[in-house]
Amino acid sequence: MQFLRKAMRNGSAALILAGLLGAASLASATGNTNKPAPAAPKPAAKPSGGGASHGPSGGGASHGPTTGGASHGPTTGGATTHGPTTGGATTHGPTTGGATMQTHGPTTGGATTHGPTTGGATMQTHGPTTGGATNMNTGGGGTTTHGPTTGGATMQTHGPTTGGATTHGPTTGGATTHGPTTGGATHATDGGITHGPTTGGAATHGPTTVGASHTTTTGMSRSTTTTTRTTTTTTHSVIHSGPAPRGANEHVTRSGSAVRTRPGGRVSDVHDARRGMDVHHGLAGGRRVSMERHDGSRVYSERGRPGYVQRGYSYHGHDFARRAYFYHGHEYNRFYMGYGFHGLFLNVYAPGFYFHPGFYGWAYNPWVTPITFGWGWGGAPWYGRYGYYFQPYPVYPSAAFWLTDYIISQNLQAAYAAQQEAAETAPAPEAASGGQPVLTPEVKQMIADEVKAQLALENQEAQQNAQGAAPDPASSGIARLLSDGHPHVFVAGGNLDVTDASGNECVVSDGDALQLQQAPPSDATSANLVVLSSKGRPECQISLTVQVQLTDLQEMQNHMRETIDQGLQDLQSKQGTGGLPAAPPSAQGDAAPAAYAAAAPPPEANVAADIQGADQQAGQAEKDVTAEAAQDNSGAANAAPAAAPAAPASVSLGQTQADVEAEMGQPTSKALLGSKVIYNYNGMKVIFKNGKVTDVQ
Repeated sequence: MQFLRKAMRNGSAALILAGLLGAASLASATGNTNKPAPAAPKPAAKPSGGGASHGPSGGGASHGPTTGGASHGPTTGGATTHGPTTGGATTHGPTTGGATMQTHGPTTGGATTHGPTTGGATMQTHGPTTGGATNMNTGGGGTTTHGPTTGGATMQTHGPTTGGATTHGPTTGGATTHGPTTGGATHATDGGITHGPTTGGAATHGPTTVGASHTTTTGMSRSTTTTTRTTTTTTHSVIHSGPAPRGANEHVTRSGSAVRTRPGGRVSDVHDARRGMDVHHGLAGGRRVSMERHDGSRVYSERGRPGYVQRGYSYHGHDFARRAYFYHGHEYNRFYMGYGFHGLFLNVYAPGFYFHPGFYGWAYNPWVTPITFGWGWGGAPWYGRYGYYFQPYPVYPSAAFWLTDYIISQNLQAAYAAQQEAAETAPAPEAASGGQPVLTPEVKQMIADEVKAQLALENQEAQQNAQGAAPDPASSGIARLLSDGHPHVFVAGGNLDVTDASGNECVVSDGDALQLQQAPPSDATSANLVVLSSKGRPECQISLTVQVQLTDLQEMQNHMRETIDQGLQDLQSKQGTGGLPAAPPSAQGDAAPAAYAAAAPPPEANVAADIQGADQQAGQAEKDVTAEAAQDNSGAANAAPAAAPAAPASVSLGQTQADVEAEMGQPTSKALLGSKVIYNYNGMKVIFKNGKVTDVQ
């Protein structure tokens, strides 16, 4: 390996080849006793076709244009740059290794394909637990109170998780023991395969500050899987919207429900364990509702915004989910692929169809001549409101810049519409000095660079789709962005409450830009980002570093990619008109549907009614939980002592579903996939095939 690292540093092709052969020999000698470590997510290749010029190349080993049937085998390490290629069938095998940078310039013609990469992380999920008479302090003066809990012998534990808009139902059982902890965090879900309530068990809480913390370690052999529990410094809260801000108060009821209030007593969050529902009141207004149903689906509602029903399914052994959105009488679908990362289960956007590769190349590369384009926003009320914040480019040298303005304008229009519908007041304008817009040209350039990177990523996925392969979520999601060693910019696609290093709460909203400058630790469930643009209080100030949950960060990237795809559709339909250049014949091919989209369950029958019903139930849920918390406050002093922890439960290969339920209790959720059934137990999946346990993850 030292020889290989030396080869990678020196950039010698001969040394690299020799190192690879040596590494392959070592791998072969070890046999098959251990599974290979997953490969690091690979960078996306730059798209092919279109335009009159190509992206820059240089550094490391590079080569100029090639013609004919050039084929590349697997590559590892080094900075390899490919210039434009023409014709032939160029095939790239899978790439592996640590900090590997492969940059491909545009290609024209032929069939260019890239093999898949692997990666991801294990999934750790859990529902809230009920506690004894325990007080939890947020670190800023607030307290959290737990009502008493009761009996059972199933041992449930909690891994570090995070929240945001994705939530799950409660766990009111298990013999769970909490040691002293500090800080604040929330719960994640497993996407389309979600959580309903569980019962039984007793919980014992030691002294905590905003929650108790746990990690789950699973030891597996050929016949038996035993789950053991150890204490870590990541914290636990039954509230799913994010860490408790400074000075917040949280009360957990006997039933596992909870209420969190901001300083001053205003309710920010309600968790209803009976309904599997979470309600969040935003710092800048608005209400967000998420409800996990017993059939594993999720219903999401937000005032003035699109709501959806999410349902999970499996395709070629991978977890997918479809969200059926509904907004102002219009229904549409979006697809997501699930993967584990930092102990969380994230949903990564997966396009329902892919454009022709030549179209991606035309959108990626500079146009022959920069163009001007009239958006027609002059008299629009939303632009009158946000003209201080954003101004479009005077000219567009490529589609990436046009798409940048499209993304920002779509977000600002959505923000304005939501404010009007909810009768909210937008922040007061705070124009930059010299009359320049708050969103500076420098920040817009960073966004345009991210747009180009996303175009390259989707072009790579389109090539995989043409081969019948699903995209690699570790490469398509934030895992790659957090591991490539480069800063990345994210654009908020809605209101999101975050906290700074002091625990003070502020909000980022539609069109705000944030930059990830450094990857978080490998066990972190949140990341620190710097605010690059803001619209004024109560929004976070420019240059402030804020903590964003990884689930929310993934949703930001999802929203950006979804909006890019909408912009590409507009660009395709408008090309050659209104000042836009016409796409070349090579970019005019038909779009290709994604195979995983066609495999989704039947369309939802009552999307609008389900979303409206969840919103209506939220009001009653808040009343019920608030009343229960008030009753607990009067009787918490008489809480019964908690039971001692039970012995760890175990699952064996070959057990039936009845055997597992007798040992572990009812799962938090079930995924019924024909002959394959998946039971979810708070950080562990038990997989049955034909009624018998075949794997535990």
